[in-house]
Amino acid sequence: MTNIWTPHATVACVVERDGRYLMVEEISHGENVFNQPAGHVDEGESIFDAAIRETLEETAWNVELTGLIGLYVYTAPQNGVCYHRHCFAANAVSETTQALDTDIIAAHWFSYEQITKLDTKLRSPLVMKCLNDAIKRETLPLDFIYEHPISKG
Repeated sequence: MTNIWTPHATVACVVERDGRYLMVEEISHGENVFNQPAGHVDEGESIFDAAIRETLEETAWNVELTGLIGLYVYTAPQNGVCYHRHCFAANAVSETTQALDTDIIAAHWFSYEQITKLDTKLRSPLVMKCLNDAIKRETLPLDFIYEHPISKG
């Protein structure tokens, strides 16, 4: 039987408010690490809906996507999995009382300087790459991504 290579479709959001960025403290491979709100796209879910859902589940914040920061490809050395990350800029809309996902320790609002000091505690190099890209360049409009609607039935 032939193995079929399957990249993992993921999403992330860079959410900025008053000079601080929404970050997630989580457990990954038994270690506490920091990441943007991020996760996998579920089957049948739009990339946009996945980004909003993952941010809510990991931070208890409702967000509004404002633009596409970029598309990133990363193969994790821990497991050899290739991740295709769609990273969005988003505005914080409202905080909820929703419980966080079980592997999430806490959500934090950090300054850029605080995030740079986390260095080796960042989940992957994509964390700083996405943050720097969000700061340094214009985002693409959301309609840059076209998703063909899934027919139900």
